[in-house]
Amino acid sequence: MAREEPQTIPPELLLKAYRAGIFPMADSRDDPEVYWVEPRMRAILPLYGFHLSHSLAKTLRRDKFRVTCNAAFDAVIDHCAAPRPDAAESWISMRIRDSYRELHARGAAHSIETWQTGADGVERLVGGLYGVGIDRAFCGESMFSRATDASKVALAWLVAALRQGGAELLDCQFTTPHLVSLGAVEMPQADYLTLLHHATRKGPTSLDSAARYWGGATSGALSSVSSAGSGALLALGFAALAAAAAAATGSSSSPGNFIAQSLTQTS
Repeated sequence: MAREEPQTIPPELLLKAYRAGIFPMADSRDDPEVYWVEPRMRAILPLYGFHLSHSLAKTLRRDKFRVTCNAAFDAVIDHCAAPRPDAAESWISMRIRDSYRELHARGAAHSIETWQTGADGVERLVGGLYGVGIDRAFCGESMFSRATDASKVALAWLVAALRQGGAELLDCQFTTPHLVSLGAVEMPQADYLTLLHHATRKGPTSLDSAARYWGGATSGALSSVSSAGSGALLALGFAALAAAAAAATGSSSSPGNFIAQSLTQTS
């Protein structure tokens, strides 16, 4: 008798869990069960506390990677779940992977991708990240890198896009040396929940300050966020960011340079 595949986690249940500050994990890729995690200490990356190192700024300005949003969600989550040199197993089980694919189809899970063209002239996916958007919060889930700085560039664009869209909270779940080097900080879960509840409060998204900061050229794209569904803030913020970069730099300049400059400014 063929083994029955476990059902995906309903999108409504996933979003309810994120609003409560919890998220699912598994013990292995083949594990049909999930357990719900509520860390005692929570990591966030303050959107105006992102640490842009000189080397990362240089990488951005050189446009070593082409960056996209929601162009290859399935491939990103598959790369994140793949074995790594320091971890043969992954907490992203097939059930969790399929659940987030469904959440992505509903417009509440998003990915940022970095692409690089090799010596053979073929462009390949070399880095990226994915996560869940709820109102003014983005909960980062996982990232991967197959080229130096590929995931860091994806994270830099994520931060810039969330700023552009008027986001308030970037959740990193757990601290790692890599995230700390980029500006992540740790706090008790109770403090995180206070920030989360504020970022997911009812009412229209506050975009006026972001529109003033970024200029009138993107105000139309920003204003549409307030009427968009859960999770749309990143996608719209990314689109507005790309438009602002093109308008500010012109076709002969570097979009990455615009991103680097934007990340050195504070609110």
